[in-house]
Amino acid sequence: MHLPSLILMATALLCAANVQAYRFLAVLHTGARSHHIVGSALMKELARRGHQVTVISPFPLKKPMENYVDIETPRIKAAMDSTASNLLLAVERSVIENMRNFHEMGLNMSRTFLEEANVKALLASNQTFDAVINEIFLSEALFGLSEHYNIPLIGLGTFGAHPWNTDMVGSPSPPSYVASAMLPFSDRMTLWQRVANFAYNIFERLLLDVYYLPKQAAIYKKYFPNNKRDMYEVRRNAALVLLNQHVSLSFSRPYVHNQIEVGGMHINRKRSPLPVDLERFINESKHGVIYFSMGSNLRSKFLPLEKRQAILETFRGLKQRVLWKFEDPQLEGKPDNVYISEWFPQDDILAHPNVKLFITHGGLLSTTESIYHGKPFIGIPIFGDQFLNMNRAEAGGYGIRVDYTSFTKDKFKAAIERMVSDESYAKRAAAVSATYRDQPMNPLDLAVYWVEYVVRHKGAKHLHCSGQDLNFIQYHSIDTMLILFGGISLVLLLFMLLIRAVWGWLQFALARKDIKEKVH
Repeated sequence: MHLPSLILMATALLCAANVQAYRFLAVLHTGARSHHIVGSALMKELARRGHQVTVISPFPLKKPMENYVDIETPRIKAAMDSTASNLLLAVERSVIENMRNFHEMGLNMSRTFLEEANVKALLASNQTFDAVINEIFLSEALFGLSEHYNIPLIGLGTFGAHPWNTDMVGSPSPPSYVASAMLPFSDRMTLWQRVANFAYNIFERLLLDVYYLPKQAAIYKKYFPNNKRDMYEVRRNAALVLLNQHVSLSFSRPYVHNQIEVGGMHINRKRSPLPVDLERFINESKHGVIYFSMGSNLRSKFLPLEKRQAILETFRGLKQRVLWKFEDPQLEGKPDNVYISEWFPQDDILAHPNVKLFITHGGLLSTTESIYHGKPFIGIPIFGDQFLNMNRAEAGGYGIRVDYTSFTKDKFKAAIERMVSDESYAKRAAAVSATYRDQPMNPLDLAVYWVEYVVRHKGAKHLHCSGQDLNFIQYHSIDTMLILFGGISLVLLLFMLLIRAVWGWLQFALARKDIKEKVH
């Protein structure tokens, strides 16, 4: 192990040994289980280290844990489940329409969350906390919990870097090389991609500032009428933002000191045993296994019949066995080489040496887990950052993208055969995995360190970026440029007037001299 790694680990262990027990409130509000997996990994680790954690979420622990208290939000889960069948339609809508729908969903989730009986009971109680860890996913009104309890706000960006979280701490996002997570561009954009990215950034900024954030501010004001600071002030004074992202799986971009990448902190570093029948199914496959899952929100049972049939026919013709996360036990026409289940221990499956590739929707959690375990993947992106993630994978040589709208058996089969037969995909996945794993500190330990750091230092106000206190004109130096260019323009004007005056005097003097010479 490198010396810097040992120093960092020793520092973390020393801090952990001296840290007192803190009380954390976690808001993992979305009905997306994948988002919950990231947040709960952090909260479980905090509980294991002796801190008291209270977690508000739709997914309570199945097995109770010491220091971990669940506050369930059943209405949120019901609301998300009701929209699951429509998510596949997102691919047919424009990026702008999907962004608008995203924000509408966020407003509805925020209202639903604050109307939950268990949340109201918590707010009415006299409990106290040392910090709130709030998932950042279209939930700005919920930041009011931080002000309600007068405690630091720690954001958890399960989506990766985005104005939703970079705005909270002031990380710059130059549109010349930082592409929007909603666009399928890299950090090396062509001229027209930069034009499109710049235009989309303007649209997104207007959508946030003119339409969406004022509506979240109204929800904040309704449910937290006694808060001293408004939503905007709380939002731009976050103590810390943790990002479920890592530079090896994305692009190099600027962050301020209190925005920390902890991508993959939920991943099991040690594979747990699989159920006996599942382990046998994988081990007995002579040609390896393919794992297929569209994630926790997108559900394979809602795939149109023609696409489902194309997938079944493709799998039927493979030498490999297939694990398919399919949410209905009755799958008509299922081949013998296909094992279906509504849920799989994905992390442990991807860690199995006989699993050769992953077929995914291209979500951030799935692609991160696949790379950590060194498995190449085929992606069928539907919405959000899935297109960007798959474009990165294709450019990196460890992924193949298959278009959902033009999906056919031939295209799907060709992608699988190409990845199975071409060893370069597995080699690239292994190389990127090595880069990703080469970190000075386990991401989960890093996240815990910074969360404790914020509480230890009473909100760590010294990390606050002063750019957060400037308005648009001040931040972009528009006022200073106006003064500077105005001053230069004034000097030039006076200089021109002086030249004009001197020139006029010279002409007058020459004319007068000419007259005198004629007279004599």
